Amino acid sequence: MCSFDEDWTPAPLLERDWIGHDTLLLTFGLPDARRPLGLSTCACLLARGPVPSADGEAVVRPYTPVSTNTMLGAFQVMVKVYPGGAMSQQLASVPIGTAVDWKHIPFNVKTQYPFGARNIVMLVGGTGIAPMLQALHALLGTPSDQSRTTVLYSSKSQADILARGTLDAWEAAHPHRLTVHHTLTREPAGTGWMGRHGRIDAALLREFLPPPSDDVLIFVCGPPAMYDTLSGPRTDQALTGLLAEMGYSAEQVEKF
Repeated sequence: MCSFDEDWTPAPLLERDWIGHDTLLLTFGLPDARRPLGLSTCACLLARGPVPSADGEAVVRPYTPVSTNTMLGAFQVMVKVYPGGAMSQQLASVPIGTAVDWKHIPFNVKTQYPFGARNIVMLVGGTGIAPMLQALHALLGTPSDQSRTTVLYSSKSQADILARGTLDAWEAAHPHRLTVHHTLTREPAGTGWMGRHGRIDAALLREFLPPPSDDVLIFVCGPPAMYDTLSGPRTDQALTGLLAEMGYSAEQVEKF
């Protein structure tokens, strides 16, 4: 059972660590120091900022914890800090110890492990890696699981690749079960990057996606433009975009 329910509950900010030039790893304390967060796999929480917006409205944003339920008394979220970001700027500047309100609602629970497919493809942009880390914890942390996962991860630059060290380590430890491919959209010239450039497009999908079948499951998580291109809007149950054109069905695609 999750430590948070559908009522707002305060949790103090315990630690704030910059893990990228514009990305924070934030640690929050739980009401009971002896318990884990207890959040199910592939679910997010809602956070309410301690400072209202200029019009007096509460600032509420969804965040997917990147910690697991092995952590007791605390949980961690990864936050990209945007210029002028109503919530991210608060979280980047409020004093340690400040209480942030959290809640957990059923709508924010996505597909649950075990996922029921032997071939899983994760199409990721930016901070969309957060729920994928949750899923990979379950997939790779279950010794009996024999599924294979391919991650196509789009970032602006090398500096913007979040959790790169974790993904590299997991790929090295599970070479037959996890493959990660990066593509960069704004990598400066002269950095020595030898990998792919550009967004996740039809050519990249044709190169790495298995043919549509009942044994294939595709996760999509990223900015709105990524959904529009690949699968149709996140809130639309129907499947459109490139994945629909390639023959996949709505049941084979999970929009996070």
